[in-house]
Amino acid sequence: MKSTAYGSIKNLYLYIMRIVIMMLFLLVSFSSSAEEAGFFLPDSLDTKAEQAINSALAGEYSKSEKLAQGLKVRAPGASCVLLNIIRLSKFDDVGDTLVLHKAKESLAACKAVGVWDNLREFESGYAESVLGNSVKGALRTRSAAKKLEDSDDKDAQAFYAIYAYYIDDGLSFLPFASDNRNSYLSLLEERTSHSKLFWALFATPLTWMYYDKKEYAKGLAVVERSLKKAPGNPVFLQMKADMLYRMGKNVEAADIYEKSAKEYISRTGKSIRYWCAIGNLARIYMASGDSMNAEKNKVLLQSPEFKKIERWMPESLMKDLRKKDLY
Repeated sequence: MKSTAYGSIKNLYLYIMRIVIMMLFLLVSFSSSAEEAGFFLPDSLDTKAEQAINSALAGEYSKSEKLAQGLKVRAPGASCVLLNIIRLSKFDDVGDTLVLHKAKESLAACKAVGVWDNLREFESGYAESVLGNSVKGALRTRSAAKKLEDSDDKDAQAFYAIYAYYIDDGLSFLPFASDNRNSYLSLLEERTSHSKLFWALFATPLTWMYYDKKEYAKGLAVVERSLKKAPGNPVFLQMKADMLYRMGKNVEAADIYEKSAKEYISRTGKSIRYWCAIGNLARIYMASGDSMNAEKNKVLLQSPEFKKIERWMPESLMKDLRKKDLY
């Protein structure tokens, strides 16, 4: 009797273990297949990923990183890629170069599949380029873009469009070169409006594409839509000021940059974006005929503190400051 009972318990135990193993196998398989099927994430993971991105855009980086890490069990590749997109966003905002290095190293070690792995490589190329490894970054970005080109996922196509736009733009002087820039702009416009996870990653290059085309009103429209989705985002606010400056709306542009400089010195000290505000104020005030305030900001750019951070400044801004004898 005792032996029969023991045997029944043993069989039940083995049966339960088989079910558990099968469920674990299905969970891993589903997680892998989900990552392979475009940027789709199963069940509530999609909502959590969106919350992570929204938290980053609100400057809540600790919360954002925890949310991204919470995806790790069921979608480890997506979790790692999103976590490092958040880190790169944090660098872009607060100028923490240690975070940039951490993102670069983590992206190199990430294990992802499908378009998530392509995006990992794409973002890794960006990190390398920012760190000054331009050739390595360009090759990595090119490799990732070529893989994203044939995807059926619209967000994947939009990441390819960023790369392809600049390739076509660089070859536009050739009479027989193909030019699909308008179609790439249209796709980025659409994904900026409808992508849940990556709209901000599309809005930023789209704005600068319009800026380079001197279509500042279109760039401003992209930024205004972005600020409705991420109210008060300090990076988009600086971009808004850039568009206004080029449109000749110097008073509005200066007002945004004055507030931005105060906010950044309060949040981050004299970080990269603080100095971007100072540099832009110098040229905005010069364009306004306000020589006193132009000189005031020019003097700030001569400080030893700025010299230490100069290498991280946007090349186009520094070139314009030198041209205007503001640096």
